[in-house]
Amino acid sequence: MTDEVLSDQAITLAKASAKRDMAGKNTGTRKSQGEESRLSLLMRRFIYRFLRLIARMLCVLWFRIRVEGRHHVPSQGGGMLLSTHQSGLDPILVGLACNRNLNFLARSTLFRNPAFSLLLKTLDSIEIDRERGGLSGLREMLSRLRSGKVVLLFPEGTRTDDGSIGVVKPGFFPIAKRSDVPLIPVAIVGAFECMPKGSKWIFPKPIAVVFGKPIQPEDYRNWSEEQAVRAVAASFGDLYQRGKNSVEGMY
Repeated sequence: MTDEVLSDQAITLAKASAKRDMAGKNTGTRKSQGEESRLSLLMRRFIYRFLRLIARMLCVLWFRIRVEGRHHVPSQGGGMLLSTHQSGLDPILVGLACNRNLNFLARSTLFRNPAFSLLLKTLDSIEIDRERGGLSGLREMLSRLRSGKVVLLFPEGTRTDDGSIGVVKPGFFPIAKRSDVPLIPVAIVGAFECMPKGSKWIFPKPIAVVFGKPIQPEDYRNWSEEQAVRAVAASFGDLYQRGKNSVEGMY
């Protein structure tokens, strides 16, 4: 066997060894990244649940909050929570009322503060850049719904000026049809009195959060946007009245 052949075999063996080492490194890297990802997920879940526990205790003491119909939120699988919008407290109120972790929508300007941005990301918030049309945020929302997560939306689009229910906008419906998830209506009563639009103070008034029966995909699949809006608005009206009765009973 000539030196040239030995040399060729050595090169081949070296290349094979290098490939095995590289494959091992890549596998190790993937395992390491996977472990870090799982650890990050567990940490986010722990922080979310810890903050929810604190929020529940504070809201029970300060607002004497009541929650009805929590069982209507599916224990697993994707879902779209459609809530009335009374105050800046609403995402917190709906979040603490649910036993499942929610995914919140947040405008991109809220991510400019590094500390608040970290909190939003920890709470699985979806960044919506309104100046650029918000398409990336909508795609992310659709992806999360399809992957079995629950997303909170406010179909009125903005907070109420007087505590009443505003006009329901149809923007939620195209995403609902594409994600094929249940629509769970939610009404918040009393939050406007606690923190009216523009107020910097939070007053200790009673609050009720009422969840309604889900509208299943097989029910709304062939609806028009107008039909969907009417159905959600009707649910809001019924739930709001139930919540109002509950709040009035606390005075």
